[in-house]
Amino acid sequence: MVAAPQKIVISGYYGFRNSGDEAVLQSILIALKRQADSAGIAIEPIVLSIDPEWTIATYGVKSVHRMKLGEVRRALSESSGLISGGGSLLQDVTSSKSIPYYLGIIKLAQWMGKPTFIYAQGIGPLNRKLFHPFIKSVFRKCKYVSVRDEQSRKLLQKIGLAAEKIEVVPDPVMGLSLPEGEAEAITESSSLPVIGISVRFWEADRRELNAIAEGLRQASVAQPLHLRFLPFHLPSDNEASRYIMELLGKDIEGNGGRVSICENAVHPQHMLREVEQCDVLIGMRLHSLIYAAGRRVPLIGISYDPKIDHFLDRIQCDPVGSTDALESKRLASEILHLLREGATWQQERESLISMLVQEAEAPAKKIAQYLSHKG
Repeated sequence: MVAAPQKIVISGYYGFRNSGDEAVLQSILIALKRQADSAGIAIEPIVLSIDPEWTIATYGVKSVHRMKLGEVRRALSESSGLISGGGSLLQDVTSSKSIPYYLGIIKLAQWMGKPTFIYAQGIGPLNRKLFHPFIKSVFRKCKYVSVRDEQSRKLLQKIGLAAEKIEVVPDPVMGLSLPEGEAEAITESSSLPVIGISVRFWEADRRELNAIAEGLRQASVAQPLHLRFLPFHLPSDNEASRYIMELLGKDIEGNGGRVSICENAVHPQHMLREVEQCDVLIGMRLHSLIYAAGRRVPLIGISYDPKIDHFLDRIQCDPVGSTDALESKRLASEILHLLREGATWQQERESLISMLVQEAEAPAKKIAQYLSHKG
């Protein structure tokens, strides 16, 4: 007799059409399926989403509205546990409401007697110390806690969580793969080197976007390039991309180059294909850099948040600059350098990246093993 699937609720920043967070969800779903098969069990995910209909249509899984308490409670009551993550859920920079919401979902599951699992989260920044005891209290009751970098582990230890309770793992998106048979798909051919560009608004005066535009212009004077803008968060990243495109005007095309933008890559694997076709990727968005590393595309990170620096450090890279201090000349020089030495960049990091890709499914493996023994 085949055992019934074990339902697992997944909580995160899902359904908002943010390519990075959607990639986290896709990666978790793939990893859970693979590890459940290996453990000889069936797992049925239920995703908490701001747009359940879209999530159902996109991933083919069950979904309920993340803000409708009745639906959330019903999903948890029918489940074998809750996964919280991944991504930067527990931080108070973008909003003071994020931490109470995500901790509240975990606490609700614990009140209902459900095992809870923290899946490769990036913790912090935590500017309000009043949140520290709440995080400590909730995390101490979790069956498994994993974070995506050493800095998150240290922060959790600082607020009182025992070191032995925390596992440091790669971001789940390091394990994201293309569907079988699509790894070599090329959506657009070009004889020009393709520079992928993932930008966002950050500085109020847009100094970073101005500097990026000037760096791209300088690099294009030295060598004709195809500048391919890749918005990860819609629609704001579209606007940031088009801001730079307007600054560039016709200069790039006048030098034999090309400028284009991919505005319809909502599904993570669509964007992953776009990134794979780049010769170099310039990224402000964390997951644009993770996509590039996973596909072995030489990358240039621009720091606006510690999470960028933490990831770059894991693959032995330094940011080319920060949003408040970015030199156009240095950016142009790094683009041209990686176009020349891309193969060397890949060779120097192959073993390190391969290890991160392999380790990215560690949380899914732990969860599948727990559920298999429980069942």
